[in-house]
Amino acid sequence: MLVSLWGPNKTIGFLGCSVQLFIFLSLGTTECVLLSVMAFDRYVAVCQPLRYATIIHPRLCRQLASVAWVTGLVESVVQTPPTLRLPFCPHRQVDDFVCEVPSLIRLSCGDTSYSEIQMAVASVLILIVPLSLILVSYGAVARAVLRINSAKGRRKAFGTCSSHLTVVILFYSSVIAVYLQPRNPYAQERGKFFGLFYAVGTPSLNPLEYTLRNKEVKRAFGRLLGKDGDSREN
Repeated sequence: MLVSLWGPNKTIGFLGCSVQLFIFLSLGTTECVLLSVMAFDRYVAVCQPLRYATIIHPRLCRQLASVAWVTGLVESVVQTPPTLRLPFCPHRQVDDFVCEVPSLIRLSCGDTSYSEIQMAVASVLILIVPLSLILVSYGAVARAVLRINSAKGRRKAFGTCSSHLTVVILFYSSVIAVYLQPRNPYAQERGKFFGLFYAVGTPSLNPLEYTLRNKEVKRAFGRLLGKDGDSREN
């Protein structure tokens, strides 16, 4: 997608569009599930700190990671073929930055009711259900944080959740704007921007959100800046 946006050639073949759709659906679904798994991890870390090592053991982590990847693969396998079998219009101009289900449905000149129902059901299962679990987890975390007497303890608990909560807000707000938008031209134009944001912007910000609060990363970053300062002085 980035190569197409940068270069003069803005066309994509049917095979390339199919691969792009499959990958976007698979990775997007996987991230939705992983974010809910991470919310559960934060819930245990804040609300059950003494039992954290017992509950979040390596075997459970592997199982949850496998569930996330398998769910993404299944969702992509189920939704990609019906979308690609739609009767597309002769001009074949995808009004979007990337081949996604909403943009391909708008490109169709036939009956899209089945694909729209399928997308709505998938949106509820993949977006609304994980987001609800995340909100429930953070509701319990908020109650636990408010019961902490010391300000230092509250800051530490907030620091444990702040990075993940920021990513959740950025990712889910943009994905919901793409897949749960009303059918009008303004919403579609806005959906293209949000689609580009969650496809490019959110993954680019993830490393910063997750690592800048890490003490080792902060020290390494400080040392790097110090060395750069010394070299500029020399």
